[in-house]
Amino acid sequence: MPYKKIIPLINTEGEVSANVIQMAKKYSNGGADELLIYNFSKDEKSREEFLKLAKQISRVIDVPFIIGSYVDNFDDIKRALYTGATGVLFPFSLLTKPELIKEASSRFGANRIYLAIEQSIFMATDNIYDQCRVSGIGNLIIKNEDRSDSFINKINMSPVPIIISDNLHDFNIGDFINHDNIIGITTSFFAQKDIMKAKHALLKDGYLVNVYESNLMFSEFKLNEDGLIPVITQDYKTNEVLMLAYMNEEAYNRTIKDGKMTYYSRSRKCLWVKGETSGNFQYLKELSLDCDKDTLLAKVLPMGPSCHTGSNSCFYNNLFNKEHKSSDSYNVLQGVYDVIMERKRNPKEGSYTNYLFEKGLDKILKKCGEEAAEIIIAAKNPKTDELRYEIADFMYHLMVLMAESGLDWHDITTELVDRR
Repeated sequence: MPYKKIIPLINTEGEVSANVIQMAKKYSNGGADELLIYNFSKDEKSREEFLKLAKQISRVIDVPFIIGSYVDNFDDIKRALYTGATGVLFPFSLLTKPELIKEASSRFGANRIYLAIEQSIFMATDNIYDQCRVSGIGNLIIKNEDRSDSFINKINMSPVPIIISDNLHDFNIGDFINHDNIIGITTSFFAQKDIMKAKHALLKDGYLVNVYESNLMFSEFKLNEDGLIPVITQDYKTNEVLMLAYMNEEAYNRTIKDGKMTYYSRSRKCLWVKGETSGNFQYLKELSLDCDKDTLLAKVLPMGPSCHTGSNSCFYNNLFNKEHKSSDSYNVLQGVYDVIMERKRNPKEGSYTNYLFEKGLDKILKKCGEEAAEIIIAAKNPKTDELRYEIADFMYHLMVLMAESGLDWHDITTELVDRR
């Protein structure tokens, strides 16, 4: 049985972008399962600013988000989803254009199509489920009004998943999520509240929610003579080793419960939450135990430097470094892209990369086309090593195109992850 989702609601209209980004980060790090971000303004300038803001948000959060934006044509839908959103929300009024929704559903999948509807309209529309099927709508977001028995009965008949929208002033989350067809609730209720605390309360009441749970009891770990276990902490995105610290049982349990790294200080003889003073929290993403059960590996999202010296990592004193080739494919690609961006920012005389930038987009596109053709030719000669060289040439020119068009590897990998 899938867990029930808590989906904070963010209306960006009239809000300062920096404040919206900060709120989205807080929700993402604080236990939200998804976000719903919307601005249905028809003003073209406002729409452009909102789509730009959504793209910025996609770079700083690591939970999915649904986007609600004014839509008039298929290109508007594409642009909304290309911000990095995993779903697009349509207002009920757009059902007057069922072919537009159907086109989006066919292109991106019904599971990424959401329809927002008021409870009163939902109840008054007898064929709402037929309209969803014909249009290719995969999810309903219903704004709650009274939670009547007839409303719940109709929800229980739904062939598509439903998310309830409610401010939770008159109702509790448990009033809704105990129904099978309701997969979650979207609300602005948690703007100043602790989502993880609410989730643990729901878990205690028997509701299946997404919280950290250990597969082993702390008593199964092999501890040192002080009753502690060492923890190697690693950046979950870059795999950089950040620090080595220790946990006792209390620190371990608190880390699991809150999702923030809590350690035991051997010098001060007390618990310490990393970042409690500095603000450089470490949000837990993965936790593993080694084969001997005597060392933990924590993969985290760091909010700042992990070392008290201000360094990202405590391991910055290089003692030995043998020259070697990197085998990390992503870092190699990122490294080449970084050099390309450096050339773009600081042109270097005689640089082929700068020659391409100076000639502009048409020249870059021409080179991409030529290199793609070279790949096809090389692939017809499988007995040579030519293909790998042509693919490498194409990848380089592709990265120049990415830099020219304002894309980076984060954009590409995020899109691939969403498709997976």
